[in-house]
Amino acid sequence: MRHVIAIAAVIALSACSKPATSPEDEAGASPAASTPPTAANIAADGKPAPGMYKITTGDGKVRMEEVKADGTYETRADGKVIETGKWEQKSPALYCYTIDGPNPKQACNEEKIENGVWTSKGPEGRTATVERVG
Repeated sequence: MRHVIAIAAVIALSACSKPATSPEDEAGASPAASTPPTAANIAADGKPAPGMYKITTGDGKVRMEEVKADGTYETRADGKVIETGKWEQKSPALYCYTIDGPNPKQACNEEKIENGVWTSKGPEGRTATVERVG
């Protein structure tokens, strides 16, 4: 169940968007600095993957997941950290994660938005809804 929750965040899934720049700033910017995000770091909602997500499992449990720009994530339930690990957004439709622990193994969730609802389907077939909250 936690694997579905670790989406995310999709996940997912951000508050890390760049502020607007002036033409003067852009003139002095290096080509790498002005390169837009690639599909490999864009969540299902079209925004950069890093951010905070509210994940609701199929049985109604709510988790908060912070997907960090450094490639790590942290999942909380009732304010307590219940899982940490590393994430990789391979495409807007594929969010992968590796839970910290003695036998790390990457798993991937299928992400999609239909009729305005963002869902994430884990490797075991369980589905959760995802909402970007920051």
